[in-house]
Amino acid sequence: MVTGAGGQLGADLCRLLESDERVLAWAGFTRAEFDVTDAARVRAVITDQARPAKIQGGLVVVNTAAWTDVDGAETDETGAYAANATAPAQLAAACAEVGATLVHVSTDYVFDGTADKPYEADAPTAPRSAYGRTKLAGEQAVLALCPSAYVVRTAWVYGASGRNFVRTIAKLAAERDTLSVVDDQQGSPTWAVDLAAGLIELAASGARPGIYHCTGGGDTTWYGFARAIVAELGMDPAKVTPTTTDAFPRPAPRPAYSVLSSRSWSDAGLTPLRPWRDALAAAFPQITPAP
Repeated sequence: MVTGAGGQLGADLCRLLESDERVLAWAGFTRAEFDVTDAARVRAVITDQARPAKIQGGLVVVNTAAWTDVDGAETDETGAYAANATAPAQLAAACAEVGATLVHVSTDYVFDGTADKPYEADAPTAPRSAYGRTKLAGEQAVLALCPSAYVVRTAWVYGASGRNFVRTIAKLAAERDTLSVVDDQQGSPTWAVDLAAGLIELAASGARPGIYHCTGGGDTTWYGFARAIVAELGMDPAKVTPTTTDAFPRPAPRPAYSVLSSRSWSDAGLTPLRPWRDALAAAFPQITPAP
């Protein structure tokens, strides 16, 4: 069962579930169909989905629903908390009640972004934004309430639809002669299709519950990422010029360093995601510029 099925990750996850022979049955719920902030609705839906799933081997709930407006969370932390902390807590409690497994997607923003080497899954958390604080609260609730829960942190996700960096750069590159992109924030671009495949593998693996990191392989800066996108468009990457975070002030602080170590993932015997540059090349035929 997938929550947030209308989002870029949820949509790709549902497409993969449709053709995965390991999955006997699945259901995807969009925000309009299933409000994860409604406690009574959460309990009713999970209970209803668990009944037939018990006969087929058990229910796995993958929660991709979230408040992802990082800057908007700074002015409405209550709203962000409801989606990113209260809702996962309700899902976790409902899953625990019926014996279901919960796979909850989280973020690099739970860290302060000041590291100089990839963050391990057990590294100390210290979010600097309202978004990061609410996502961390969601992680903590999930792990406390559901013994069979997985928390999967990821970063810099892009898909064929929705608002994301790849679609935005593709649009701007077609409209402008030059693009200025920050070169002092480092992370790992992650194609939603690859992440979705990883979530399915994790759910089927029998790995121990807990926190895992799953991102595209390698790392770059937003500037390096933008140059690669422009190259995939068949344009000269030189039209992208580097700038600094200070030149583009935003309401929410951005982590300067968001690289997540894949050690927890590999140690569990799970397949590492392909290098981010290879994933971008594979993804590009499916991606259209943002409207």
